[in-house]
Amino acid sequence: MAKPKEFAPVKLICGVISGDGEGALYAEVRRRLEAEWGRVDGESPAFPFDLTDYYEAEMGPGLVRRFMSFADLVAPGSLPERKVQAIGIEEEMRRAAGAAGRPVNIDPGYLTASALVMATAKDFAHRVPLTQGIYAHLEFLFTRTGVRTLDWTYPDLRRGPAQTFFRAVRDVYLRQAAGR
Repeated sequence: MAKPKEFAPVKLICGVISGDGEGALYAEVRRRLEAEWGRVDGESPAFPFDLTDYYEAEMGPGLVRRFMSFADLVAPGSLPERKVQAIGIEEEMRRAAGAAGRPVNIDPGYLTASALVMATAKDFAHRVPLTQGIYAHLEFLFTRTGVRTLDWTYPDLRRGPAQTFFRAVRDVYLRQAAGR
């Protein structure tokens, strides 16, 4: 009888959408996440979040998204807890700003040798329920030659710069997973 194997540790990542790019909001999110999740070992430049207006009513125009990766590998089962923590940080920052809507959107996820997975609190047909009202959203697959997007891959993650960042993070992850 085959027994289930333990999941391999994964590379924790996080996306941050805000109107200030590399400003005070992003710096505060980074500070809080490092206090909770450990040292950031990679950061993307700020990418325009301009392929959808989904968050504009709540967060305003001119939004950008940045990604960061964390040095320590984690259990993939920790993703729902991290999303709940991120929602809490968003709410704390909203209250501190006295804003009606969120000033930042914080989306944790992880990558493996083969895929990028993000956490979301929004259900949809292709999302897998985890726990605590959190779903797993498979964003794309890594191939030998690059990235394979899926029908539901977020539009900004279809762009080359985001994929270049995640391919570089994957290279770091593969070295970490191999113990180098």
